[in-house]
Amino acid sequence: MTAARVYLDWNASAPLRPEARAAMLAAMDAVGNPSSVHAEGRAAWAIVERARIEIAALVGCGAEQVVFTSGATEAAALAAASLPGLVGGGIEHDCVAAHLAGAVPVDSSGALQAAPAGVPLAAQAANPETGVMQTRQGALVDAVQAVGRTGWRLGAETRFALLSAHKIGGPKGVGALIAAAAPSALLKGGGQEQGRRAGTENVIGIAGFAAAAAAARGEFEAGVWDNVAALRDRLEDALEAGAPGLDIIGRGAPRLPNTTCFAAPGWPGETQVMAMDLAGFAVSAGSACSSGKVNRASRTLLAMGADKITASSALRVSIGPTTDEAEVMAFAGAWTAAYQRRRAKAA
Repeated sequence: MTAARVYLDWNASAPLRPEARAAMLAAMDAVGNPSSVHAEGRAAWAIVERARIEIAALVGCGAEQVVFTSGATEAAALAAASLPGLVGGGIEHDCVAAHLAGAVPVDSSGALQAAPAGVPLAAQAANPETGVMQTRQGALVDAVQAVGRTGWRLGAETRFALLSAHKIGGPKGVGALIAAAAPSALLKGGGQEQGRRAGTENVIGIAGFAAAAAAARGEFEAGVWDNVAALRDRLEDALEAGAPGLDIIGRGAPRLPNTTCFAAPGWPGETQVMAMDLAGFAVSAGSACSSGKVNRASRTLLAMGADKITASSALRVSIGPTTDEAEVMAFAGAWTAAYQRRRAKAA
């Protein structure tokens, strides 16, 4: 075991930002219900409305288009209810894939190919496993991984977009649907969120989401993610030096600045995850929502044309602004040593 744990799984969940923690602690003192008309209620309402403005500024939409939800999964269900006949690629996250009425092919890099005319398209902004980004906008865009890390903004053709607070350093259990068109409410009751999503707003979580959004916007504008991309590239160079011919998925395609996905065919991804965990490194074998299923082939990689052995042998490393070079080089050394030991035993 290493002396200290190294967290390299930012696409599963980014570490909570200190700004978000502070905002949540402050919001705990807001005792009122944001739907109440008295002073305490208005104070809670003001937290929610200020947050709506911050989220809108992050993605380039109007504040009135921000609908707070429990996360991207709920937001996807809310959007899909207003998009009958939705189609998308096999690379979509499970929360979107569950609502697809048809499939659109993707190429070997994960880019969407031609979609049927006249039907709404789901076009993931960035894939959580490979980091590959789409240039095509759709009626529904899963922007969870792209927001804050890239210059993604709401496109004119996009009716709905999905956001999740914990991917940008906010708390878990809160997200948003960006709704350019009024969605059909799934949760009905008190009429919160302008009747689009009933239920008392999670004021504390929303406050943390807003603080994370403001910090993420400043970080991106300062060019922080350019440095992250350079560090990711150094990691890939080190991995290739230790394992010549390593299959780095999506390399050469537009990708998130922090994500590398690579396959060592025949070495199951979950086995690699466990080996690296014992060595002190937190990485994953794919999207957090679908990992934990031992030796399961990646649906994303299969859709991209990978064979089942390769799709079962992928590892994802995702880093962030607080990751340093010593950490990624230590991981590269630990993974390479384990890889070479495995090859020596197989020889």
